[in-house]
Amino acid sequence: MPVCRNCQSSLDGEFCSTCGQRNVDLERPIWSLVGSVISETFEVDGRAASTVKVLFRHPGMLTAEFLAGRRAAYSPPLRLYLVFSIVFFLLVSWFASSGILREPGADPTFDAAVQARFLSDELPTLMFLLLPAFAVLMKIVYWRRLYFDHLIFSLHLHCVAYVALVLILPLEAVASRNIALLLLQVVAFVSFLVYFMIAVRRVYGSGWLLAALRSNVVFTAYIIIVSVAIEHSSEFAIISD
Repeated sequence: MPVCRNCQSSLDGEFCSTCGQRNVDLERPIWSLVGSVISETFEVDGRAASTVKVLFRHPGMLTAEFLAGRRAAYSPPLRLYLVFSIVFFLLVSWFASSGILREPGADPTFDAAVQARFLSDELPTLMFLLLPAFAVLMKIVYWRRLYFDHLIFSLHLHCVAYVALVLILPLEAVASRNIALLLLQVVAFVSFLVYFMIAVRRVYGSGWLLAALRSNVVFTAYIIIVSVAIEHSSEFAIISD
């Protein structure tokens, strides 16, 4: 019978009943080990698929389920945010390095390099630090709820926001010259606002009018905060370069 390598107790399953350590075979090819690490870190399994499905098909339900204690069927909010943010910032930094996000009239080489560096190195940290700021805004309009509730809501909503931005940002430079692309941008933006309102209503139990009012107030205030933070951070990055 196999034994636990940590406490030497007999094993009768994947986890040790004495110390709780998982029985992992490290004597195997490196790519197999890397695959296991990625799978455990990003939880590439049935839970991840069902989590993403609920996140996009039912606004606010993932947060409501988590806060209600029904968590076993879904990926943890922080882990979900990390996966979405990593993919998002990899994509937008590639957009920037390719010149897709370059403003008209800007220096093609310098602007693309600075943008890509800022988007890959500094903006991910900045946005992670701004998550609590969004939760504070939600706390202001729903002050009876725990701050923890707002943090979970913030993590889930930012995942959806990143997907919307992936659709909106690459079209920024050409949308003004193409009505179809401009319409696609507007649809993605409005869809996110509607998602936000529905999610607020489901999580916080507001009526439609109150949910629309409060979500728009929070959205506007947060956009101002993010814009100011990004402007100051990007200016510092340019000066540093």
